[in-house]
Amino acid sequence: MQDPVLLVIAHGSRDPRHAQAVHALVERVRSLRPGLRVETGFLDFNVPSVPGVLENLAAQGVRDVVALPLLLTRAFHAKADIPAALREAPARLRIRQADVLGPSPLLLSALERRLYEAGLSPADKSSTGVVLASAGSSDPEAIAVIADIAREWWHTGWCAVRPAFASASLPRTEDAVRELRALGCERVAVAPYVLAPGFLPDRIARGAAGADVLADVLGPAPEVARVLLERYDAARRPALTALGA
Repeated sequence: MQDPVLLVIAHGSRDPRHAQAVHALVERVRSLRPGLRVETGFLDFNVPSVPGVLENLAAQGVRDVVALPLLLTRAFHAKADIPAALREAPARLRIRQADVLGPSPLLLSALERRLYEAGLSPADKSSTGVVLASAGSSDPEAIAVIADIAREWWHTGWCAVRPAFASASLPRTEDAVRELRALGCERVAVAPYVLAPGFLPDRIARGAAGADVLADVLGPAPEVARVLLERYDAARRPALTALGA
């Protein structure tokens, strides 16, 4: 039996760096799972669009698809935009929507990878305060998840971890940087909890001007690619079980 096609659904952006990061991540997923067909669709700004990819898959005779939101929290896009797009898919397609990527211990590992690549070392951990800088959301569930992740990450040995948001919610990155300075952390680092460059990540970077270290976005980190495949496998399992696999 052929594996379902993995359709990675990204938000899209006018910033060309966004699509480049998404495609690099998808290529890493392909390298980890040779033989798995992985397609990419965008909700806005970029091509191919999600409806366009779904129409193409149906025209090629594909039946089973796992649609995976390239999102870190369950907010509006995961709850409304993506389900609406999938409901308009050709009837011949059997589509399962996978969970969003976060939270996951692998994503914390990816955040640390980016901080160490930016100049920190594991020996700096206990003396460094970290701003977990998210894009932000008006969805209280998504905001609560970011706060929970910050608490969990703090318990791994950082001096302190504070959540911050580039839009819709407070505090902003610069406010969290000042708070960590006031707490007496020897150094302050900003870890963008975002997947690809763009308008809001750039706002996070501007807010990190008072920090000692600014990490890169998660992008095609190997841990992120592994989370994608975990979510894919979890979404496809019910269908396999129903077929007696």
